[in-house]
Amino acid sequence: DWGSLPESASALFEVAERKSIFFSRQWFESLNNASLDDGHSMLLACVVDNDHVLAILPLIRRSSETLQSLRNRHTPQYSLLLAEQDQSQILYCLAEGLSQLPFQALRLEPVAENNDNINSLQQSLESLGFTCHRSFSSYNWVHQLAGQSYADYLAERPAWLRSTIARKRRKLEREQGFEIRLYSGDDLEQVKADYNAIYQASWKANELIEGYLEGLLLSFAAAGWLRLAILTISGQPAAAQIWFVAHGKASIFRLVYDDAWKDYSPGTILTDYLVQHVIEVDRVDEIDFLTGNDAYKQHWMSERRQRWALVCIRDREILSRGNPFIASLQGLLKRFRG
Repeated sequence: DWGSLPESASALFEVAERKSIFFSRQWFESLNNASLDDGHSMLLACVVDNDHVLAILPLIRRSSETLQSLRNRHTPQYSLLLAEQDQSQILYCLAEGLSQLPFQALRLEPVAENNDNINSLQQSLESLGFTCHRSFSSYNWVHQLAGQSYADYLAERPAWLRSTIARKRRKLEREQGFEIRLYSGDDLEQVKADYNAIYQASWKANELIEGYLEGLLLSFAAAGWLRLAILTISGQPAAAQIWFVAHGKASIFRLVYDDAWKDYSPGTILTDYLVQHVIEVDRVDEIDFLTGNDAYKQHWMSERRQRWALVCIRDREILSRGNPFIASLQGLLKRFRG
């Protein structure tokens, strides 16, 4: 469990979270409480040298046959955590340790194409006799701002989107009136009821702020990463969005609106508000729509990436290494073939 990790593990998490908050300790710990079904357990596969943690691969043991990445359906990207020196040695050590565990298949996802840590782990596993292959997992839409102002960013969006934002905003102001409130600190209780009311009235599955999501928001709020915005129409909560902002990146985590107000496009108005906020106030370098290939995402973003699932299967030869009788039979068969 997390409490058994030496204190030196904190250094790995600090480096990893600068690449993505979805590699942070807060993220993984929140998953531990919500991603384990009955019969499943967490496994932290580590390389440790004299209490100095050099690598952490957070996993779920689903059965005696399968290990998979510690994730849930909201996980946009997965990685292992790795020290900066002697990486090839550390990864080979990690792969050797994994090869001694009693499992048949290891599945890691969603993994970025340019994730050198996972790519090197794959090579180490293959050198030990595992057969690995990759398959498509999901798409990811992002926009690199490269110093753009909000006006510059908006000018690059489709003309119809700019027109929709201005037209719907004027219509809503004229016919109903609206207000946007932004929460980023310890005031989650104030917004919890509004968010849940919008979710219940939306098209999405029943996933209120409780359990995993509430714990995650509290943890990220304490770190200063939360941006939770509520748009109210005539005093009624109509749309909500959860964004995370850290280390120059704004990640759009959850979007929801009340179907009763869809003619006013409250989600579009709220997205525009938050885009302007993260550019002008938070001064981020990148905006990330995370997982999905929905058509609306490509209107707001400019670059599509792919995420992959890496599956490594243990060869039968590896399975037999722990059984001297089977190993001796294999030796006889090789000599016979010779």
